[in-house]
Amino acid sequence: MNMQLLAIVALATFCAGALAYVLIYPYLSGEKEAEKRMLSVTRPGVPALKAASRAIKSRREQVESSLKEIENRHKKSRSPALATRLTQAGVPWSPQQFMMVSAALGVAVAVAVYVLDAGPLAALGLGFAAGVGAPRWALIYLKRRRENLFIDRFPDAIDVVVRGIKSGLPLGDSLRVIATESPEPVRTEFRLVLETQAIGLPLGEACGKLFERMPLPEANFFAIVITIQQKSGGNLSEALGNLSRVLRERKKMKGKIKAMSTEAKASASIIGALPLAVMTIVYLTSPGYITLLWTERLGQMMLAGSALWMTIGVLVMRKMINFDF
Repeated sequence: MNMQLLAIVALATFCAGALAYVLIYPYLSGEKEAEKRMLSVTRPGVPALKAASRAIKSRREQVESSLKEIENRHKKSRSPALATRLTQAGVPWSPQQFMMVSAALGVAVAVAVYVLDAGPLAALGLGFAAGVGAPRWALIYLKRRRENLFIDRFPDAIDVVVRGIKSGLPLGDSLRVIATESPEPVRTEFRLVLETQAIGLPLGEACGKLFERMPLPEANFFAIVITIQQKSGGNLSEALGNLSRVLRERKKMKGKIKAMSTEAKASASIIGALPLAVMTIVYLTSPGYITLLWTERLGQMMLAGSALWMTIGVLVMRKMINFDF
């Protein structure tokens, strides 16, 4: 009987110890904590998911705010001031100098036409065209020529930045290489970016100023990439490499469009120049036959109507052969 009691006590003690080992030992040894940590790593709980969601939302908000700022700058660049247009054309004049030169040109043309005894109305009209229209047309021509040079050389500048970043150079040093060794007008524009950054402006906003001076989609893309990378991080070399590839593909597409529309442009030029050529030939062969157009009242009305319809036709043909891409 005593032996049975001892066996029961021993068995109960063993069972109690085993149960305590199973239930209490994991807490004492830290196994439960390790298991919880493993579960939190492999399957994040609600707090981790919320933190990740907040991080993604914050980055999305930063990207959206950057895009909104760039879009606002793009809207402002559609109607730039005279000083901005002079900068875009690469003309080192102040607005006051430009206005003085325009006024002097208009007065000179008006006086010359009046001295040639063409009449006060003709002198006033040609003087106004020379003082107001011609300088602005020259600005547009210089601006387009400078933009074309920039587009041709901009992908090479981006490749310099990509190679510099991949070799370990900071972004600022890569931009400095472009500002000292690239051809014009890329060199001047990137030098202005570095000077703007040197006075305390962030690099993203400095690149936004580049888009204001060079209102091109390519410069806008570059400003977007730099701004987003500065605010949200990411692989800058890969992003700029993709941008360079996109710009080169756009250049190829532009060349294809130009080649395909050359025939239409030549036809439009011939059609537009044909009336003027016929008038010149008739004037040289039979001046008395065609001078009725500007000596008689009816001829002047016919000449004005013909000029109006020719202008409308030229504008329609120009709209038909210009392609946006």
